[in-house]
Amino acid sequence: MSESFGLGPAILFCPADRPERYAKALERADAVIVDLEDAVLPDARAEARAHVVAAALDPERTILRVNPAGTADFAADMSALETSGLRYVMLAKTEAPDQVRALAGYRVIALIETALGVVNAAAIAAEENVVALMWGAEDLVASLGGTASRYDGGATPGAYRSVPAQARAQVRLAAGAFGKATIDAVYLDVRDHAGLAVEVEDAVAQGFAATACIHPGQAEVIRAGYRPSIEQIEWARALLSEAAESAGAFVFRGQMVDEVVLKKARLIIE
Repeated sequence: MSESFGLGPAILFCPADRPERYAKALERADAVIVDLEDAVLPDARAEARAHVVAAALDPERTILRVNPAGTADFAADMSALETSGLRYVMLAKTEAPDQVRALAGYRVIALIETALGVVNAAAIAAEENVVALMWGAEDLVASLGGTASRYDGGATPGAYRSVPAQARAQVRLAAGAFGKATIDAVYLDVRDHAGLAVEVEDAVAQGFAATACIHPGQAEVIRAGYRPSIEQIEWARALLSEAAESAGAFVFRGQMVDEVVLKKARLIIE
């Protein structure tokens, strides 16, 4: 995980044209993505940028999602970002390393949501100013001419179909290869907390640093999923205490312990 990434685990999207929601979003989540792209109609973006500039947003907990590089909206978004004093920027539909290289001086979260972005994920993650990768299932599937990212029925209802599942894994591996954090995609059914909890559990197991969400009610479900249980913390502390008195590999509660197991214990405590 990137040491420069301290956001999460619950990161909430907030439309940039709804300034009355900014403070409440920051109260409910660990960090907020103020969205100038999909959440705002094109005709409302100029006013939304003015709201961002006028607001006293916490630069350590606020991410500004800007429109894709090369668009007219992107240039205007960057002008607002510069004036706002915010330091975290999420680049929508990131597809190439040069796009994030152009954002030198900012902590970039590259949002991977096209086929080209997935193919280039490792090269994007390698850029110095990239602190995290996030992936998006819905835009990816739509860009490929698909109609659904998840199964509606069958043996695994609600599970990702093969292409988005591969993209999720590829983005996670690319970020991990270069020591960068990975943010998991949003769970669209805001009423299905049980389904969200299952997905968060899977994200934690695979080393994601955070999960994005679109409703304040999802934030605590995400936090609970990333929070180690009392039993896990007790196990980790006892193991590390035992390790301090042992040299090399040893057996702890019937389990052979080596550096990989110790690393897991340290992550739980962190």
